[in-house]
Amino acid sequence: MKKNGLVYVVLLMGILISACQPQVVTETLVETQIVEVEKEGALTIGYAAPGLMGGQASIQSGLVDNAKVKGWAVVTTNANGDPQKQLNDVEYMVSLPVDAVVAVPKDSAGICTAVEKAQAAGIPFYTIDIGPVGCQVDMVVMSNNTMAGEQAGQALVDLLTEKYGEPQGKVLEITGDLAMNTAVLRRDGFHNVLDQYPNIEVIQKAGNWQADLGASIVEDVAGANEDLDAIYMASDAVYFPGTIAALDQLGRLFPRGEEGHIFLAGVDASPSGVQAIKDGWADACSSQPIPDFGIVVEWIEMKVLNGEDPSEGEVVQEGALWSPAEIIFNAEGTPELFLATTLVTEENMNDPALWANQQ
Repeated sequence: MKKNGLVYVVLLMGILISACQPQVVTETLVETQIVEVEKEGALTIGYAAPGLMGGQASIQSGLVDNAKVKGWAVVTTNANGDPQKQLNDVEYMVSLPVDAVVAVPKDSAGICTAVEKAQAAGIPFYTIDIGPVGCQVDMVVMSNNTMAGEQAGQALVDLLTEKYGEPQGKVLEITGDLAMNTAVLRRDGFHNVLDQYPNIEVIQKAGNWQADLGASIVEDVAGANEDLDAIYMASDAVYFPGTIAALDQLGRLFPRGEEGHIFLAGVDASPSGVQAIKDGWADACSSQPIPDFGIVVEWIEMKVLNGEDPSEGEVVQEGALWSPAEIIFNAEGTPELFLATTLVTEENMNDPALWANQQ
């Protein structure tokens, strides 16, 4: 976006939103725009959130904060869990136009319709946290969700082995929405580990990232299986509070170290997940570097301002929990930046580098 038109676009944005599309929730960094309007290369990014549940609010904040450092503007929309609204939100951004679109797809396959419209208009498209399925985008920045599932799975195997002297027992698995590749990867990572142990029975239920559904699943399965040893949750941000409440209601909530304790492990290491470890109810969470998804702006700058594309290989940033990360090109030709995840237990639950401890 040319610097001479930048203020005009930001001012017009408010008019379009209020007069034509009142359902779109937006955030524009007006102060930054006023300060940086004469800066060559100031961009406007469109960010299409799937909703602001779980860790999504932190993901959005991370992107906005990273863009703000560069003096860029960000238009944000909230699909409130509606895939069609997210497509409409992206179409609106294309109409403005913005210099690049970033989205967390609500539907990994369905988002390709929006990708096509942006690309037809010459606007680069990026996703963070969740990748698209069936189309090529300019880049995906996400946690290594397979690693996260493996870390949580191995933690449960170790706990079951300690309990029984060998890897055995019964585990409830609550997945995310399997229309999202993040949920698939977290499921697959978990099974990469658990499927090696035939004496561990896994009861898999789809939670669809719905807290109420997750709590209902726990109530049903834990209520019907007195020998349930452990629960793996694809998102502790979504499922941990309801799981703890359901176990308490069933009279099956016991702290770590006490007879009857049901091992709890998950992915995200959200504030509620890490707090559950601190409170003694949970055992392990695999931490996503959620605020760091905003580093996608570095690759947007590389593409939009410098005309460069990412290359495959290792990405290292000294001191970052997500480092080393790795860029791998997927079957569609999209470069995917996988940020390393960190297993959180009572040993490191107070680490200030964890995003849960930065809230």
